[in-house]
Amino acid sequence: MDVSNRLRKELGPVHVFSIAAGAMISSGLFVLPAIAYQQVGSAIILSYTLAGIFVLPALLSKLELATALPKAGGTTFFSSLILGPGAGTVDGIANWLSISFKSAFAMIGIGSFAALLYPEITPTEIRLVAAAACLVFTAVNLLGSSHSGGLQVGMVLVLLVIIILFVMTGYRVVSVDAYRFSQPVEWNAVLGTAGMVFVSYGGLTKVASVAEEVRNPGKNLVIGMVAAYLVVQILYVLVVTVLVGVFPGDGLSSSRAPLSDAVLRMGSAAESGYLRVLFGLVTGAGLLAFITTGNAGILSASRNPLSMSREGLLPGVFGKLSARRRVPWVAVLVTSAFMLFAVFALDIEKMAKVASSFMLFLFIMVNLSVIIVRKSGLRNYQPTFRSPFFPYTQIVGILVYSYLVVRMGRVSLFIAVGVVIASIAWYLLYARNGSSRRSALVHMVERNAPPELQEGQYGLEDELLDILIERDEIIEDRFDHIIRDSLVLDYDHTVTRDQMFHDVAEGIAKRLHLNPIDLERKLGAREEESSTLIYPGVAVPHAIPHIIVEGTRVFDIVLVRNRFGIQWTDPSDVVYTAFCLVGSKDERTFHLRSLMAIAHVLQDPAFHRAWHHARSETELRTAVLLAKRKRLGTMDNR
Repeated sequence: MDVSNRLRKELGPVHVFSIAAGAMISSGLFVLPAIAYQQVGSAIILSYTLAGIFVLPALLSKLELATALPKAGGTTFFSSLILGPGAGTVDGIANWLSISFKSAFAMIGIGSFAALLYPEITPTEIRLVAAAACLVFTAVNLLGSSHSGGLQVGMVLVLLVIIILFVMTGYRVVSVDAYRFSQPVEWNAVLGTAGMVFVSYGGLTKVASVAEEVRNPGKNLVIGMVAAYLVVQILYVLVVTVLVGVFPGDGLSSSRAPLSDAVLRMGSAAESGYLRVLFGLVTGAGLLAFITTGNAGILSASRNPLSMSREGLLPGVFGKLSARRRVPWVAVLVTSAFMLFAVFALDIEKMAKVASSFMLFLFIMVNLSVIIVRKSGLRNYQPTFRSPFFPYTQIVGILVYSYLVVRMGRVSLFIAVGVVIASIAWYLLYARNGSSRRSALVHMVERNAPPELQEGQYGLEDELLDILIERDEIIEDRFDHIIRDSLVLDYDHTVTRDQMFHDVAEGIAKRLHLNPIDLERKLGAREEESSTLIYPGVAVPHAIPHIIVEGTRVFDIVLVRNRFGIQWTDPSDVVYTAFCLVGSKDERTFHLRSLMAIAHVLQDPAFHRAWHHARSETELRTAVLLAKRKRLGTMDNR
């Protein structure tokens, strides 16, 4: 595999938590409660609770895909690999626009919150502040994900402390009467408001775009994203509960900065000093919330052009990484330039609704992708987290998100459809010839075809294998490279040991240009001299025939499987698995190391399950490659 184009794995679970949480805590907490209260009054507590429930199908599906396919681009990569490059093109552009517009909105939010500290600030100055923030975050992201992620950790921790302090202060003075419904709950309005609030949770899944840069993604993505969801969901509900209880009547609906205004209503004159400090902290937290969203937005949005360029869906220049820091600098600069354009030229609030439509569309595609890839039967699709209640979770998610898309309004829907059409046109005119991947959807349709029809080409299983090796940070050694190119004999009937030796000799002779008769004779003589049967802790024996041949730097391995059994010398000994080794004298050290590697492979229970269920030669090789064993080291990588 080419490792020169890999991103550095510099993000841990705390970084994942901070990126996900920081992308959620912004307008949904510091602006939207006032707007939501206008729609449903104190029932906004129900709306926020429902919004958190609605995001669960997308979260669970995204976690499954991200732990199986931790590559830059997130949804873009998932769609391209599973649904095909056409869907990847649409998803990539939609995802990039969604994150970029929301991040641009966050930049404007930075300027707007600055107005609380400096009331004389003008609209133009607000946009200048937003542009300056965008440039600062661009510089931070160009320094690498560790710098951007580290900054995110600090900002989010401070933000969470301030929000918790707000809740602890506010719960003492809430009015219980504020929670009584004056009239029956209008569930249509509650659901509609939940749809509006739902967009605040979209940032939770954006961290999948930087999954390639996460250390041990199979574990850290799950910990970070689930923790972010639980913490932010609890805080969302607690904060709106305090807001409803603190504001009398319809005071909340007219507030421009609900949390800051709520602080002024919380205490008596004796507490005014403390409340002034808390007011400053909460106002600063609102500003910080938009900062974290903007920073996380540049980090995650820029990975979409990178992923699309790797797939041949965008020109290769978008995939360029800086030599020292391994940062997609072209993608970062282009993303930042687009955000600056949006800050100065577009109606950001209106575009945020369009971006929300894109987000819901992407969530539909994510849930559909999980259904397709599970049904495709790909052996190398091995997520460390599997979405529960499959496929009902995904079906419910698709229905809910489709409903919310419709509720976004005709204008937003019209613009979103226009972008989809433009994306399809780009794919047909440019990208269609740049990507030759066979998607999981095609694989699902064709999986009943004979395996030999797909042999001899680099297929989807091979690509998934490479992703697994990268995910688990396996440094392939010489043994792995030999296995990747090894001869495989997979019998569909019972054979004798001598028949197997004959077939092995014929196959090796063609590969190494040796005498097949001599090879067959040596295999038989070696077995007569000393049996190569081994019992690696199980009742069924395995065989590792191995011989020395003439020449120098000659070494090869043949993998043999026979579900019906190979009759060995003793009728009671039936072999189902064999590794046949052929090497020259100068390869004796590597010969012994290979025997040790095979012994380790045979002791891994996961290997036996994968080996038994493998449906092709590629899957048999993969079973060996992914088995747990100690690598032989760089000294053997000749």
